[in-house]
Amino acid sequence: FFRYVDWLLTVPLMCVEFYLITKKAGGTTSLLWKMILASVVMLVTGYMGEAGLGNATVWGTVSALAYFYIVYEVWLGDVKKLATSAGSAVASANKALGWFILVGWAIYPLGYMLGTDGWYDFLHVINLDMDVVYNIGDAINKIGFGLVVYNLAASSK
Repeated sequence: FFRYVDWLLTVPLMCVEFYLITKKAGGTTSLLWKMILASVVMLVTGYMGEAGLGNATVWGTVSALAYFYIVYEVWLGDVKKLATSAGSAVASANKALGWFILVGWAIYPLGYMLGTDGWYDFLHVINLDMDVVYNIGDAINKIGFGLVVYNLAASSK
């Protein structure tokens, strides 16, 4: 439970970073709230599946759809368009953050599947604790996101 409280505080903030880096190019609060809503849906439905509050596969699928919406926005949608129009430094930072969203955040569904039952039960042969996978994901994503944003801030001085 506390892991999800931590994520409910940090993941939407990661989405806020996309708004902040694209704001000069026309990033809107509407886009900000869409990204935050998608991240909250992703986390809450993931928690519901992990906590056994219904079918883990259904909740995992809803969580994945919200995740893919964020991936779409960052790689192909409005966030990408705004970052590109903001200049090469912002476009480069958006691309780096996009890789964290695409690859780094994909670590969490692996942990989810290792810790819950569903069509993916074959993964349980990977005798790895879900919390270990989540901690690896946290280290990669939180540190990496911070470094990318710091680098953008330092390069724009």
